[in-house]
Amino acid sequence: MRKQLNTNVDYLSGEKTFNNNESLKGNIENYIGMSQIPTGIIEPLVINGSSAQGSFYVPLATTEGSLVASYNRGTKACRESGAITTITLQEGVQRTPTFKFKNLIDLGKFVAWVLEHKETFSLLTRETSNYAILNDVGINIEGNVLIIRFEYTSGDASGQNMVTICTDKICKFILSNCPIKPIFWTIEGNTSGDKKATSLTTRVRGRKITAEITLKRGIIESVLKITPELLQQQWKISTSGCIKGGTIGTAMQTTNALTALFIACGQDVACSSEASTAITRIEIDENGDLYCAITMPNIIIGTVGGGTSFPTQKECLELIDCYGAGKSSKLAEIAVALCLTGEISILAAMGSGQFTAAHQKFGR
Repeated sequence: MRKQLNTNVDYLSGEKTFNNNESLKGNIENYIGMSQIPTGIIEPLVINGSSAQGSFYVPLATTEGSLVASYNRGTKACRESGAITTITLQEGVQRTPTFKFKNLIDLGKFVAWVLEHKETFSLLTRETSNYAILNDVGINIEGNVLIIRFEYTSGDASGQNMVTICTDKICKFILSNCPIKPIFWTIEGNTSGDKKATSLTTRVRGRKITAEITLKRGIIESVLKITPELLQQQWKISTSGCIKGGTIGTAMQTTNALTALFIACGQDVACSSEASTAITRIEIDENGDLYCAITMPNIIIGTVGGGTSFPTQKECLELIDCYGAGKSSKLAEIAVALCLTGEISILAAMGSGQFTAAHQKFGR
């Protein structure tokens, strides 16, 4: 396998060890050492996307037996049916500072002033960050409380710290210059969706991406050991279960893929909580094949900053040619395509009765 990868994995393999503790400043406090998590790889995930194009050996860091095997099987079924199509639909990272006033009259005067200064806020953003761009300012009023949604793009960084710093600069300008002062304010009113699943599936946090593939009937039967009809029935049951259970989205195991990929590739793993929100769709087409799609509106991901430059994380990103500037959209589309393969695999395992046996064989 290592010969097939055509990239250096000396830190992953243990041939080199990390000893540059000074480089960890800004990433960890009270450092005592590294937590080691085994990393596996799935064989080529074939994508024809708006940013990701080609075959990718995707690294996954996990301690859950059967996880890599499940994604490997789903990837094989997709690969033998063709390429997964991925399209990035929207981009945006938010901060939602919140302001409280004595009454609606004061709040209204404040809002009117704020809306007159959108251009100034954009200028302050450009002065504060080389990468952040303020794209939208939204207003939400609840009695005497005002929530302002500042929405940015953040280049190739995941952007949470970037947009926090920009929003703080804007808020301090507002407080210094506005004619009506709030009686309380906070940089985040907990409505941006940061590190939590939310019901805002029609909006975007990070990147909103959709992916699709049509699985050939013969491939479904030979690789997934199930018929298209039974797999579609399992999806219907699972989707109904999500609705009855109050789940946000209709996914089965997207968190598995994202957490394993995020750990391997130096992402903010806590963001898998919002990123895992997904809408899946499976239906038999006129040829008797199976159309499969997934849409994920909250893919928070970056290829610069954070933990992306740590030795093993850098190697994992380089495995899929996603390290450094200009690669974040590509990594995001790989992540969504990966999630689609996992949904296909687990639904097939559930619908055909293989799920328990797989965990007995690979897990413990």
